[in-house]
Amino acid sequence: MKIYLFDLVPYGEQFTQFTDLPYPLPGKYFRPEVANRTYKEHFKVWQLMEELGFDGVGFNEHHTTPHGLMNSPNMMIAAASQFTKKLKFFVMGHLLPMHNPLLIAEETAMADQFSDGRVIVGLARGAPREYHVFSMPVNEARERFEESHDIIMKAWTQETFSHEGKYWTFKDLSIWPKPFQQPHPPIWIPVTGSKETLDWAAARNYPIVLPEFARGIVEDVIGYYAKAVTKTGKRTKPDDLMLFADAYVAESHDKAVEEFGPYYCYFQNMLFGHGNAMSLSRLGSARNPASYDYIRPENKALLAGDRVKTGAFTMDDVKKRVAERTAWGSPQEVIERIIDEAEHAGVNNMLLNVNLGAMPHDMHMEQIRRFGETVLPALHAHDVKRVKPAEMVGA
Repeated sequence: MKIYLFDLVPYGEQFTQFTDLPYPLPGKYFRPEVANRTYKEHFKVWQLMEELGFDGVGFNEHHTTPHGLMNSPNMMIAAASQFTKKLKFFVMGHLLPMHNPLLIAEETAMADQFSDGRVIVGLARGAPREYHVFSMPVNEARERFEESHDIIMKAWTQETFSHEGKYWTFKDLSIWPKPFQQPHPPIWIPVTGSKETLDWAAARNYPIVLPEFARGIVEDVIGYYAKAVTKTGKRTKPDDLMLFADAYVAESHDKAVEEFGPYYCYFQNMLFGHGNAMSLSRLGSARNPASYDYIRPENKALLAGDRVKTGAFTMDDVKKRVAERTAWGSPQEVIERIIDEAEHAGVNNMLLNVNLGAMPHDMHMEQIRRFGETVLPALHAHDVKRVKPAEMVGA
């Protein structure tokens, strides 16, 4: 298996003066020295990850929130590539509806050049907050995403290209530089389970990344995707799938909850949905119930909702979540849980959260060491051979 650690680069202090983080969070609460320290600390984290043999670090794109100080994934890659030599940079993902696609194509090509071809490109539509930030109509999201994708692919693969579409027009262009990886960096699609996204990704043979859904949802989503892939004459393989999961290594299960639980609560209550509830109330949701009609009836109640504030997440909730879905505990417990989740989903790639809620730097570094030394070798030695959810639907 390949193991990537997701890093939100959260602002390095908690806002304990609030019980509910206001949105927008006024600039008077921003401390430049904290942000500066945060970036420098994460450069050290990524260097340590490389030393320990992790396959890569997962970046993403968020705006106007201390949830993550990574407004520009390509800028992060450009900087991080100068501190590392082998670590891959997995972007989860560029928010295509929000930006000029030509600029994404150019800047990603630059990042791929800076890193000697270590970029893995995820293409996404974004959380509700981002649509508010960019005054973007939610009902245009899918059309803008698909048109932007087509433009980026033309820019990367054609000698010269033109495009005349609904949202963008370009005539007789050739970008410089092109990506280091030819014809372009690997492309992955993060999914939340809509048929439209699964069909679109499958038709292009793009691998997919799933959130940490309940097991029944994982089976349904991967099964649907695998059947869609068969229409192209191919079959879904474990290397075509990636699963998010939360992980934390400690002396024991109880010690993991004690150490990581408070930060997990802070993340759930203050950071995860910051600004999304307000944005949904203003913009509405683009979710179409018909997009999820393939989900089995017994699993519909498990389908994750929109990314809004989780609410009063307590340590009791942490204990329940850990028991049901997360890989927290002793090294052996974490190894067994991650392998079990990977085998169940049929994935050979895991993207793990080991730092949520602005964990202190020393604690973060220690967690990277624990995981890298006691868990990572066993996961690297394991190879998932079957996509069981695909087999369940005959794909």
